[in-house]
Amino acid sequence: MDVNASDLSAGYAQVSGHHHLCRSEMKVIEAALATEGGICIACTQERPLFEEIAAEAGHEALSFVNIREMAGWTADKAPTAPKMSALLAAANLTATPARLRSIESDGLCLVIGNGQPAFDAAQRLNRSLSVTLLLTGTDDLILPSEFEFPVFGGRVVAAGGSLGEFELVVDGYAALLPSSRARPDFSMPRDGAKTTCSVVFDMSGNTPLFTRDHGRDGYFRVDPGNPVAVLEAILDASDYAGSFEKPLYVTYDASICAHERSKKTGCSKCIDQCPAGAITGSGDVIVVDPGICGGCGNCAAHCPTGAVAYAYPTRSDQILRIQTLARTFLAAGGKTPVLLLHDASHGTPLIGAMARFGRGLPARVIPLEMHATSGVGHDLMSAALAAGFCHVVVLTDPQKAEEFGAVAEESLLIETLLAGFGHKTGRIVTLLESDPDNVETALYALPELPEISRAAPVPLGGKRELARAALGALADAGKPVSNIVPLPQSAPYGTVLVDTEACTLCMACVSSCPADALRDTPDTPQLRFVELSCVQCGICEATCPETAISLEPRYNLAPAAMQPVTLHEDEPACCTSCGKAFAAGGMLRAVERRLEGNWMFGTEERRALIHMCESCRLEALSRDGADPFAIAHKRRTRTTEDYLEAGRQGLTVDDFLNEK
Repeated sequence: MDVNASDLSAGYAQVSGHHHLCRSEMKVIEAALATEGGICIACTQERPLFEEIAAEAGHEALSFVNIREMAGWTADKAPTAPKMSALLAAANLTATPARLRSIESDGLCLVIGNGQPAFDAAQRLNRSLSVTLLLTGTDDLILPSEFEFPVFGGRVVAAGGSLGEFELVVDGYAALLPSSRARPDFSMPRDGAKTTCSVVFDMSGNTPLFTRDHGRDGYFRVDPGNPVAVLEAILDASDYAGSFEKPLYVTYDASICAHERSKKTGCSKCIDQCPAGAITGSGDVIVVDPGICGGCGNCAAHCPTGAVAYAYPTRSDQILRIQTLARTFLAAGGKTPVLLLHDASHGTPLIGAMARFGRGLPARVIPLEMHATSGVGHDLMSAALAAGFCHVVVLTDPQKAEEFGAVAEESLLIETLLAGFGHKTGRIVTLLESDPDNVETALYALPELPEISRAAPVPLGGKRELARAALGALADAGKPVSNIVPLPQSAPYGTVLVDTEACTLCMACVSSCPADALRDTPDTPQLRFVELSCVQCGICEATCPETAISLEPRYNLAPAAMQPVTLHEDEPACCTSCGKAFAAGGMLRAVERRLEGNWMFGTEERRALIHMCESCRLEALSRDGADPFAIAHKRRTRTTEDYLEAGRQGLTVDDFLNEK
């Protein structure tokens, strides 16, 4: 690499360059570790060695960044110093650590498979785990003279849980008879047998027991026809006994969740998009199972309110890192930067292969490693474009294509907004690719679109506040054709349309709105609306008894979107006795229509009660000598004796049924 340390303005107090830091210049790192300040080593080749030396020196403020594969090894003739500076500056940032969850595994392992391969795998696993073998078939199985673990027959029909707490239901469950000779014989099978274990090793070759099986801790699924893969899985599973710590990938704020109100379902995006099935509805809120959650981030990417937020790292830390990359790259003279979002397990090896055997990354493509790229939402995309990036490329494994529904919808939202703001589109690119040559070709073929903005709003607040700040910068830098930008149906921005002829101002929508977008007024019958707060969850539409509400997804750039506007109003209905306003006129007229023909309001005196306030209604009933609460009493059940007595009195059936 051609590296000049003096060109790398990374925000450190000192930047020094070396040729053999991990060999002949080891004294340099030892001297640096003797100080108390933070140290960043811009190479990951000998990271274990440096960490060992740092541990011996008691130095904890040590970080790493790879500027070799990520920047230096490239065939691009453009200067690489701006990208190196950006990578160093981002490495200097500290992130809020995610909370951890403790998991205990007692090592109980259920091996599921057919015949001799399953038996052999169970024998190997039994050296470190406590194994039970569930045979789905007995092909070519040779029984030994001594069994080291219990063997059963059957098939798993239901499974749940995660590492340390799996629960399974087995049909055809039967124990292997000790008297088996040439072939395995089993006792009387039974269905519905339940069992628990800490680890599941599935080499049955059947349908996975879980959705997103590759992300379920403690569940190992392997092709029984691939001996190498079986051995690798055995080595991995053998370590799953003891105590473990797992990050809590997401946080949840029930106070702003728009899932449900009063058994009316609104937003279910997190439930629909979770590939692992870790999220379920529980009344008005949702429940995230941290044991099942694999940190894909789909829920946080698509949540309209930010109730589910990614915490590995936090949204504000991630946006600050993106802004730092863009700001440093541009300040160092870089042009038309591209943000490449990738994960460690798939993207990092691809970038390494491109650097070693191909042209490497273009000088303007700045990589950012994430735990999972499926958690990229429009807030992150808009923040990157507003900070100065011209493209956002999301690189992922094609085997995880089913996890990118949320990213596709979020990308469509951003592209629609960019078009409405008057900018060139095609800035969000998703690469589902595992061939480094194809990735390399796609990155070099990206057009050099002009940057939109260099604004970097301070990443404070919730998801909607951060997104709106970035979108505001993008809109200000463009030429919107209109203040109203129509959006796709899944967009979390929009307005509420009210059919004023049908609306009775019952205010059921106001009481159900989780975002405080719909409001009432204390003195007059008015339905008010703040478009800025609306998340298009649809609870108001589902709640309205008159079906008078519909939704219109859109983005409103006008300042009026932040102010309450009146959607519908009516004259107040005043009490005919005391003159006090007690209801909306439309609602009272709707009540009259509903009660028309009701036997309880068959007289003028009873109908007059509808036009009175609560106090005057009770007073009127009391003056007439009636029980004010008689209306609430149940009618007496008619019996056979009542019918017989009516016959003795000469009443017809109609007379009897019409009798009050």
